[in-house]
Amino acid sequence: MTILVVVFCVLVLVLLITWGKINPFLAFLVVSILAGVLLGIPIGEVSKSLEVGIGGMLGSLAVIICLGAMFGKIIAESGAAKKITLVLMDAFGEKYIQWALMITGFIVGIPLFYNVGFVLLVPLIFSIVYQFKLPAVYIGIPMLAALSVTHGFLPPHPSPTALVAQFDANLSTTLIYGLFVAIPCMVVAGPLFAKTLKRIEAHPLETFRPKEISNEDLPSGFNCFATALLPVFLLAASSLLPYLSVTSKTLISLFVFLADPVTVMLISLMIATYSLGIRRKIKMKAIMVDYADSVKDVAMILLIVAGAGALKQVFIDSGVSSDIADLLGGWEVNPLILGFIMATIIRVSLGSATVAGLTTAGIIAPLIETTGVDANLMVLAIGAGSLMFSHVNDSGFWMYKEYFNLSLKDTFKSWTVMETIVGVVGIIMVLILDVFV
Repeated sequence: MTILVVVFCVLVLVLLITWGKINPFLAFLVVSILAGVLLGIPIGEVSKSLEVGIGGMLGSLAVIICLGAMFGKIIAESGAAKKITLVLMDAFGEKYIQWALMITGFIVGIPLFYNVGFVLLVPLIFSIVYQFKLPAVYIGIPMLAALSVTHGFLPPHPSPTALVAQFDANLSTTLIYGLFVAIPCMVVAGPLFAKTLKRIEAHPLETFRPKEISNEDLPSGFNCFATALLPVFLLAASSLLPYLSVTSKTLISLFVFLADPVTVMLISLMIATYSLGIRRKIKMKAIMVDYADSVKDVAMILLIVAGAGALKQVFIDSGVSSDIADLLGGWEVNPLILGFIMATIIRVSLGSATVAGLTTAGIIAPLIETTGVDANLMVLAIGAGSLMFSHVNDSGFWMYKEYFNLSLKDTFKSWTVMETIVGVVGIIMVLILDVFV
């Protein structure tokens, strides 16, 4: 019954947005209330679920998106994005620029949380789109596919790291297996799949359109790459901080603070403001005006992401994830496939890859000892399922749709299919590994 309610609510959401032309944020709120009532949450508690979901989703994400928009704005306005684009195009040529972006997304995505990597790299995609008149979706999907596989398969991302701990797997082994799985996934879902998307029209946000600056007036290549990649270097360095032999509580607290993505983005923005702005004789007032404009452009994205958080919280509070997992717990199939299917259904129902992975892990964990399945492969099988069928209850779906300014139909045709390809190729690679390890 609960599965039918979830399906019904998702259909209502789609109809409100597509047929009813309702703003997605308002549609999310209406459907969240409807879902709460139908799933048995006391009417007086539904509003609390909405508040928790919105607050939990926006939390640090709101700060990261806003700082990322500002960071992207100065990268675009200063000419840094154009310079980086010229260097990449000179190195790879227009024919292979997708592969260059995919590799960049993969390297950047390993230390970065998905949302941080998304807002950091989108300006680079749009710069190439505007400068070389290439289709935005065709250029963007390979990089976003690379970011997605790192999020689902590779530690230190939250879900795979947590699953390693729950299954008592080996972090290094999981990372090695994860690389073996991730590379084919991003190649198939990236450059190969993107060849079918050339005809999709997209009109990316104007805030990321770079200024027309002559090549002679562009910042130096070193300044551009060093500044644009600074958040990556800082986050990569911060990931090593917990392994330092430090006993001082003050230093430990300092390390935790410096490792936080919000702190990293703020430090990066401050340095970019100087290196790409003040140092190049751009007035602070002009820089701040650009920053304010960038936040205006992502305001609706924040509201839509918040709405997705409200619906997700209603599903969690109602116990839908536990009901679905219990329903599937008795299936007699390969444990790796069972983990994949469980994670897929919970992902489709709730929208969150992390929640889908962790919920599935609680049911699958006992099967690891009884069946003898490789715990490291189970982490990856669940990771593959948690990336499947991203749709209207996933914040990533809406970030992509709104940043690229696409119709709902084209978002399904590109983003949802790309994520599903990652999941399908991922489980195939896991099953192949299972034969040899």
